[in-house]
Amino acid sequence: MTDPQPAPVTPETPRRGRRQTGPVTLRGHKVPATTTDQRLLEGRQRTDWLHADPWRVMRIQSEFVEGFGTLSELGPAAAVFGSARTLPDDPAYAMGVEVGRLLAEAGYAVITGGGPGAMEAANKGAYEADGTSVGLGIELPFETGLNEYVDLGINFRYFFARKVMFLKYSRGFIVLPGGFGTLDELFEAVTLAQTQKVTEFPVVLMGIAYWQGLIDWLRQTALAGGMIGPADLDRLTLTDDPREAVRVIRSFEESRP
Repeated sequence: MTDPQPAPVTPETPRRGRRQTGPVTLRGHKVPATTTDQRLLEGRQRTDWLHADPWRVMRIQSEFVEGFGTLSELGPAAAVFGSARTLPDDPAYAMGVEVGRLLAEAGYAVITGGGPGAMEAANKGAYEADGTSVGLGIELPFETGLNEYVDLGINFRYFFARKVMFLKYSRGFIVLPGGFGTLDELFEAVTLAQTQKVTEFPVVLMGIAYWQGLIDWLRQTALAGGMIGPADLDRLTLTDDPREAVRVIRSFEESRP
């Protein structure tokens, strides 16, 4: 008499040693000796799991929940970007104060990165005009926290969560002179509009002397080389006039269906 043959492995008869843990399938030596519930309820355990990637996902999720919950009823808002290094006696600082004031008087909340310099200036203008002054701060080793003119603030650990809040809740961007961080925010916004990842919105560059060289390079090098199209440059408005900057934001808003 021959030994019976083992039943074939099929989707209906999973092979021995298989465990399903949520969406993940484990087999053989990959199957842990304990269950998830056992590990959760075990009191004596190491804490290095707090710094593992799956736990970071929970922190990231909490930042999105906090941001959406705080800003969902903000109403019309415009973001103002610019350097944290701008000093109060810099003409760009005065420009930022005026931009914040005019936006608030036009009925917009003003959203900045919440830091010093140009961000503080825009928050100050909105605050002194009795508008809503929002600061979306970021955890950095050299930042000192939200400036004193922020009356609605959120601090983020992750840049990408913070950027989503800027893009989701702003009706347009006004960009004061700034460095790498400002350039990053500027080009990310333009890229997302170009690729239709977000609804197209206006971007105003304030400070002709500061930004003209960049515009010239984009036109004479990037556009001439076919790397961008004419419509990409049309997304950018260059001005020294805070009233013109706010007018661009308002006219785009009024033209939307």
